[in-house]
Amino acid sequence: MQIAPSVLSADFAKLGTEIEEITQAGADWIHLDVMDGHFVPNLTFGPPVIKMVRGFSNQPFDVHLMIDRPSRYIENFLKAGADIISFHVEAEPDIDKTIDLIAAGGAKPALAVKPGTPIQTVYPYLDKLYMVLVMTVEPGFGGQSFMGDMLEKVRALKAKAPELLVQVDGGINLDTIAEAAKAGVDCCVAGTSVFGAEDREQRIFALKARAFDAIAK
Repeated sequence: MQIAPSVLSADFAKLGTEIEEITQAGADWIHLDVMDGHFVPNLTFGPPVIKMVRGFSNQPFDVHLMIDRPSRYIENFLKAGADIISFHVEAEPDIDKTIDLIAAGGAKPALAVKPGTPIQTVYPYLDKLYMVLVMTVEPGFGGQSFMGDMLEKVRALKAKAPELLVQVDGGINLDTIAEAAKAGVDCCVAGTSVFGAEDREQRIFALKARAFDAIAK
């Protein structure tokens, strides 16, 4: 199980230091949530901020675009240092073009789906994707409760494309990560659970241990 702490829950006044700390604490990826205030009812940051903090970690930058028509901005995020770019199937009319833009720029393409979107909407693109991100909360804000019924999407994806990476985002903590692991999730985004812990290294270790134990049983 990979753990990708979401900087949405970090202290933005010292974002570079926060990213450096979670890297040293054992984060596998750094998850960066980009929101435009239109596709989702929240605003965060864009390519300039990602570029500024890129030097604080050597781990992959996992950029989750919660924005309308992301194809317009792919080049900017590539230049900023994104290694993995997820965009929402609901937000882009030309999905093939956007996937190709990401791949041509040297990053790994991923599609994300909101809770209300059938997982079958990503099936036509599976052979071109590095990963599918299944939202286990409504996108837009951190600290929401985990929607366990979304794991049916994970199981369906793993049955359809066993080698494809599947990530979940929303409500992941020491109680819910076991469910995710059993369903076949490869990477869990964890915001509040990691950044809110007194000992972040211990929390990342504990999350991985819970996932491992759940799979081993």
